[in-house]
Parts: sequence; C-alpha cells; structure tokens
Amino acid sequence: MKKRSFSSPRATILGLNHLFSPAAIAEGIGTFILVFAGTGAVMVNQLSDGAVTHLGISFVFGAVVAALIYTLGHMSGAHFNPAVTLAFWRSGVFPGQKVVVYLIAQVLGAISASAFLRFSLGNIANLGATLPLNGNWQQSLMLETVLTFILMLVILGSGLDRRAPCGFAGLAIGLTVALEAAFMGPITGASMNPVRSLGPALVGGLWQHHWLYWVAPIGGAQLAVLVYRKLSESSQ
Repeated sequence: MKKRSFSSPRATILGLNHLFSPAAIAEGIGTFILVFAGTGAVMVNQLSDGAVTHLGISFVFGAVVAALIYTLGHMSGAHFNPAVTLAFWRSGVFPGQKVVVYLIAQVLGAISASAFLRFSLGNIANLGATLPLNGNWQQSLMLETVLTFILMLVILGSGLDRRAPCGFAGLAIGLTVALEAAFMGPITGASMNPVRSLGPALVGGLWQHHWLYWVAPIGGAQLAVLVYRKLSESSQ
C-alpha cells in the first residue's frame, strides 16, 4: 500500500515540500551563523569601545563565509543569500522549485539571528544594520550593485566553473567578502546580501532605504551571471 501524500499541487510547484529538507535546514542554519557572527561583531565592537575594529569586523564576515562554505557547501550549496540563490537559478545550476524554499530558510535564519542578538546583547549599534552614509541612497545603490557584481563573479569563477582550481572557492569568496567590507563598509555597510540587511532592519525597526539592499544585490548578481556567461562562451 502506497503512503498517501498530503502535499498540495501549489506546495509542490513552489517546492514547499522541501522546506524541511536537510539542504533547506542547512541553508537556514548557515544564514543564522553568518548574521550572528557578522552583525554580532558590529555590536560587540560598540560594546567593547572599538576593540574589534572595522577591519576586525570585515575579517569576521569573510572568515565566517569561508568557514560555512567548507562546512555546509556540500549539503546546501552554501548560498546564504537570496541574490546568490536567484543568480544560481538564472545560471541554470539550481532548480526553480527550490528557490522559494531557500529564500524562506535564509529569511528565517537571518531574522532569528538578529532576534537572538537583540535578546542577548541588547538594542545597540542598530543591531548591525546597513544604512547609506549620510542617507545618500543613490551612492549606496550604485556601490552595492558593483560590490555584489564582484562577489558573484568570484563565486561563479571559483565555485561553479569546473576549470577553476579545486578547493579554493571558500577562501576566494571569503576573502572577497572581507575585502569589500573593509574598503566599502563605512559607506554602504557592504551588505551584498538582502537577508543580512533584513534581519537587523526587521528586529530593530530600521527601514530607511532598506529597499536598495534588495534591489542592488539582486541586480548586481544577475549582471554578473550575464557577464560571466559571455566570458565563458568567448574563452571556449
């Protein structure tokens, strides 16, 4: 006798039957750790009167990304970022029926991390929220687009292209995150990740120009897919 399925056709189309799959759970846990460590470093830096330093915060973001890629990459692909998930889908390497599930996992992971940080450390340093310097959203929109374009280009070249040296993707991607956070973090917050910005914004109630931290990363990642595809076609 066959086991009866209670999944609705809509849930199947959206891929919600994969919501509690090991891959989705790994994606949620990884996003939690990323936001917990990265924005936690911002908060601890204020609590400790700058002991962590800006470069230290940048290192934490890059190091945690690299560590998570090596730890969970073989389970979920280590996206931890809606812009990356949508770019992988656009590239044809990630199935469309899993996109919604991954986005839900990433959103829940990020919000949970920010809620935990507020509960444990208090409402300080805007919970590590990303805000344009002096409210200049036009500047941050352009810069976040370019930052995510660079990051996604590195992800595609080091992590997906079979011609790339094996085993170095996590290091290359982590170093890129740290580098970009180091030199552009003071201007835009160097988010490059919609849910990294969503967690602090939602829990802390800081929505100023939040939309740009969705539009710019997603747009920059999609542009990287188009450019890398052209480069790959030309080099074959």
